[in-house]
Amino acid sequence: MTAAPSPLSPADRPRLGLRERKKIKTREAIRSATYALVQEQGYDATTIEQIAERAEVSPSTVFRYFPTKEDIVLTDEYDPLMVQELRSRPAGESWMDSLRYVMDKAIDAMDREDAEVLRMRAHLGVQIPAVRSRMVESMSETGRLLRGALAERAGLDPDALEVRVYAMSLVGGMMEVYMAWAENDFEGDLRDLVRRALDVLEHGLPTGNP
Repeated sequence: MTAAPSPLSPADRPRLGLRERKKIKTREAIRSATYALVQEQGYDATTIEQIAERAEVSPSTVFRYFPTKEDIVLTDEYDPLMVQELRSRPAGESWMDSLRYVMDKAIDAMDREDAEVLRMRAHLGVQIPAVRSRMVESMSETGRLLRGALAERAGLDPDALEVRVYAMSLVGGMMEVYMAWAENDFEGDLRDLVRRALDVLEHGLPTGNP
């Protein structure tokens, strides 16, 4: 069996309508303004009013797209696209093989981003308590999306304890990969770190005991 085209590949995505394209353009303008200001003057000194002025929108527009300043830094388009990709994988493929495929696609998408911005976002998650706190809060939404895809594949209730535990184990594991990568000054290849984390989820914690 062959999988559907990857929604994580921009060339394969359906063409969006004008309204949706304008929304995406506004979101990106707000993000770009935020990243530029943070690089210039630091996270704490950057205000919503400054972001709005740089993005040429109103402060209320910023809040309409992003409830908090932390959300501007953290929010991306990966979660729904990854879940869509999981649902497109062949029914006979093992769950872990599907996860490895999708995470590779996610890393490919991240590789297309500005490397400096990607690393700045990771550093903020490590250095700024408010950003890290919001990151932990957002894990529950990511977990909820993942639970739906996992439950469909396994024929289980998305609210079943086993599904909740497995989904949050994956979400928490990926967050720890991201944080460890930033804390160690981005040493090592992120793709390899993700693969190591998935190996732990599949096989359990390795031991140094003979």
